[in-house]
Amino acid sequence: MTTNLALVMKYTLMFLFLICAIVTEAQDKGPAENVVITSEKGKMHVSVGEKGELRVNVPPKDVSKFKAAKTVRYSDFGARGDGKTDDINAIAATHAFANLHSLRVKADAGATYYIGGKYLTVIIRTDTDFGNAAFIIDDTEVQRRDASVFMVGSDLKPFKLETVASLKRNQKKIDASLPGPCLITVTNANVKQYIRFGLNQNNGSSQTDIFVVDKDGNVDMNAPIIWDFDKITEITALPIDEKPLKITGGNFTTIANKAESKYTYYSRNIAIKRSNVTVEGLKHYIKGEEDHGAPYGGFISIGDCSYVTVKNSVLTGHQTYSTIGTADKPVSMGTYDLSVNRALNVSFVNCSQTNDINDSKYWGILGSNFSKNLLYDNCTLSRFDAHQGVANATIRNSTLGHMGINAIGSGLLLVENSTIRGRTFINLRSDYGSTWQGEVVIRNSVFVPANGKPISAALIGGSNSGQHDFGYTSYMPEKITIENLRINDSQHPENYQGPVIFANFNPQMRDGSYKEKFPYVKTKEVNMKNVTTASGKALRVSDNDFMFKDVKITGQ
Repeated sequence: MTTNLALVMKYTLMFLFLICAIVTEAQDKGPAENVVITSEKGKMHVSVGEKGELRVNVPPKDVSKFKAAKTVRYSDFGARGDGKTDDINAIAATHAFANLHSLRVKADAGATYYIGGKYLTVIIRTDTDFGNAAFIIDDTEVQRRDASVFMVGSDLKPFKLETVASLKRNQKKIDASLPGPCLITVTNANVKQYIRFGLNQNNGSSQTDIFVVDKDGNVDMNAPIIWDFDKITEITALPIDEKPLKITGGNFTTIANKAESKYTYYSRNIAIKRSNVTVEGLKHYIKGEEDHGAPYGGFISIGDCSYVTVKNSVLTGHQTYSTIGTADKPVSMGTYDLSVNRALNVSFVNCSQTNDINDSKYWGILGSNFSKNLLYDNCTLSRFDAHQGVANATIRNSTLGHMGINAIGSGLLLVENSTIRGRTFINLRSDYGSTWQGEVVIRNSVFVPANGKPISAALIGGSNSGQHDFGYTSYMPEKITIENLRINDSQHPENYQGPVIFANFNPQMRDGSYKEKFPYVKTKEVNMKNVTTASGKALRVSDNDFMFKDVKITGQ
């Protein structure tokens, strides 16, 4: 009887070993984790195999203990937490084991984890509490600058859709039967859009859209399809995790890279590639910046997902470096602590930054592309920015610094109960045609032009000569509503005529003889109520009366 029981236990352990190995081997490789977990008698052991894989042995008694506790800690897998020993292997092993058994991960209180430049990404698939622990991420010597340190991932796998051959703007349903709610990403490589103009000119990006559907293919019309796709070269469905995942705490410090100042972006970050995630109470600091360095793509980088909230967190703006752009002229490089790419329903709530939001030495803190429904609420940050388009954006109860609001896109751009200290209240990015196909609402807000420097104030900035093909028709906001706005323009240049609604978008367009090769669709109406100025001068339409002669102005 005893012999039979021993045999059963032996083969059970062998079975567990095989399952562990198969499951973990099937997880993401390359820039993600490559971990093999075994459960053999003996000691807990973390090592690196001959092929570079991380090998983790967790004895059966420890497996039982951790599963009973429902939590594992980095020290359980050998992390020193002394701020000197590289703990990346132990951290990766902890999360790999937690992912396999659906366990929570907790950092050890008071620990300082040093993370060197090894090419290994830690995959997070369960709730994680970094607590008050510190993490030092040393970027001075890295094996792969484009590999995330942490990646919040999903067990659900994307798959191709074969039944959808075309799409229409605002289409309400797609022809697909799905396992549940999915994030759909669609591309037509035959069409180029966002053909950039200026010092960073390029040939554009393939037509792209991203949206959410339910299991029957019904599109969430809060984030509608925004382009017509006559042809689709790729369409992918990524099932959405319906169970929320939460990441809390953590004091992260990046020791900045010392690389040459060129567009070799560093992604040594926390990448969020899973839907339904909340990050709360995280702090990120930067040390060791010098007179040169490569830019960063965002310490919190959110992409290919939906329903993500970052709240009660503190970030840091990166020092601005310059290089030679594609037009063979010097250009400042964008470098970010927050980034959002191909993501929907992303919110930043009660977030701030460690450095002065009005110090132009530091680049604006957020960059985003191909996103929908972005929100700042109760944030104090240097910039909001949507490069290659956002559909619907809201900024409320917030203060934005020297780089202000920069956006192109569609839908509703709403700014309320906020103070904006940029050069314009809203800058419609000229490198992408200063386009906003929709409506702008400004309500109960304060505008401090250039943080009080003497400039001529303009609410809506941008430019479009009508001579460049951006890959789409460029629009000014069809309707602009301005209610209860205070313009603090007491500091202004001599001969100041007063603030304007529109900057001079095209100084060459002075009369009807100017011809636009790619016509820029102008604003139809502006509704104003209770707009006041510190200078006492009235709000005017524009210094370019001809360009905006057909705009209907109502209100004061």
